[in-house]
Amino acid sequence: MTNIVLHKAATRGHANHGWLDSYHTFSFAGYHNPDRMNFGVLRVLNDDKIDPAMGFGMHRHDNMEIISIPLKGDLEHKDSMGNTGIIKRGDIQVMSAGSGIQHSEYNHSQNNVTEFLQIWVFPNKRNVEPRYDQIILNENDRQNKFQQILSPDPDDEGVWIHQNAWFHIGQFDKDVSSEYQIKERGNGVYVFIISGSATVEGQELDRRDGMGIWDINELKVTSNAPQTEILLMEVPMNL
Repeated sequence: MTNIVLHKAATRGHANHGWLDSYHTFSFAGYHNPDRMNFGVLRVLNDDKIDPAMGFGMHRHDNMEIISIPLKGDLEHKDSMGNTGIIKRGDIQVMSAGSGIQHSEYNHSQNNVTEFLQIWVFPNKRNVEPRYDQIILNENDRQNKFQQILSPDPDDEGVWIHQNAWFHIGQFDKDVSSEYQIKERGNGVYVFIISGSATVEGQELDRRDGMGIWDINELKVTSNAPQTEILLMEVPMNL
């Protein structure tokens, strides 16, 4: 039997710190909802806006796979391993915190707001050597289809993490449908509508709505808007 959990955009946790405006799909920082702790190994899905020249100062993480997906503007990264970089829309960044790493994230622009998705996934290996990577993706490869942006395989398309997870992004014209095949038996898929609207397995979803679905082999997505951007996150359901 197919199982579904629906998280409408307006029901997310919200924190406005002045320089940071953040919506939390799952419990995070000051937002705690026992019914929204995670979706399988997907622990954090934050929808962040950062004011110009502001950001997160150096802070520590361990034993977490951290993925950043810029939606607008530029995000500047620095970490305790000596990595520095700027990511922008079309790029994806990954950090395996492993045994421990410190990093900072700042809006690189002095004038424009930066928007990005911050995603945390529980790893399947603990205390690994910390690792950082960022890549530039071709957004044309996601027009009216799903482009793989993350997997467990270092030799596969996109970045990789220590978990049997696959992420895809698609940009669809109105009335275009696409079917997604589950990669690994027992995994679930969390669907997040970045923009536009879509019908997913009969459920209508609008901008920034999220829906988790599991005990399926495939799911069907149909765009209901002239331009709809969708993030699919396939993850193991067992921690």
